[in-house]
Amino acid sequence: MHFTFDERLGIPVPFFENDWEDLQPDTQFAIMEKWENIRGDIPDRIKELESDINRLQYQLYNEDHFDKSCELNAEIAELASAINDLWIWYRSGEEVEVKKIHH
Repeated sequence: MHFTFDERLGIPVPFFENDWEDLQPDTQFAIMEKWENIRGDIPDRIKELESDINRLQYQLYNEDHFDKSCELNAEIAELASAINDLWIWYRSGEEVEVKKIHH
């Protein structure tokens, strides 16, 4: 198995015990093919998290209790961090493709 589900991000992410260069070309191809399918779902996952942020921001706007406001802010920050990581994963697929084309 070359992918493991990341609960925080809500997608499977690559997981390798060996270096990429040590994998057989057919294995690399199969991994890239699967990653492209996963990678294609990342923008939809980001939209889901943005929707969650919008809902939490609405709650925050209407929240009068400081402790609850802090909790909502922390949740928003965590979701924003996950979105940032998802964009990093999304762009990382582009780098691998470029390397593959040039070799």
